[in-house]
Amino acid sequence: MGRGKVELKRIENQTNRQVTFSKRRSGLLKKAFELSILCDAEVALLLFSPSGKYYQFASHDIDRTILRYKNEVGLSTTNDDQGLRAMEVWRTQIDDMTRTIDELEAREKHLAGEDLSTLGMKELKQLERQLRIGAVRIRSKKRRIVSEHINWLKRRVRLLLYEGYIFRRRKKTVF
Repeated sequence: MGRGKVELKRIENQTNRQVTFSKRRSGLLKKAFELSILCDAEVALLLFSPSGKYYQFASHDIDRTILRYKNEVGLSTTNDDQGLRAMEVWRTQIDDMTRTIDELEAREKHLAGEDLSTLGMKELKQLERQLRIGAVRIRSKKRRIVSEHINWLKRRVRLLLYEGYIFRRRKKTVF
């Protein structure tokens, strides 16, 4: 059963207003997150409560998104300010990429069985499961390749036997 329409006007009761703000804030943040994931949209949401608290959500770097917004609507920014913002954006991206590289290198070491002392029991079990699944996939691929090669060899043997049979028949008829 659905709800009726809500009359949009200021809620006079302070407690009810705060409760409504909290519920709708979390719903709004959730919707912004879902939109960014489902539609691969660049989303930035800034929200200030009546009490002055600040809430934000950004699917990408919020400074970059704000700079992009300013450029789209034609808000003037000085060259120095724009240059500093661009530098900050690049610095943030470099830091993110460096962090990602470090994580991938650590993961590669873990998969090779190196530097396992930093992992806890949960991470070790997950790594073991990933390696087990990987080994199953490798064995399956190997079996398929070996099977295909065996079938090819069998066809080749049959062809060679047939050619030998034809050759022997011709040889008998010639002499």
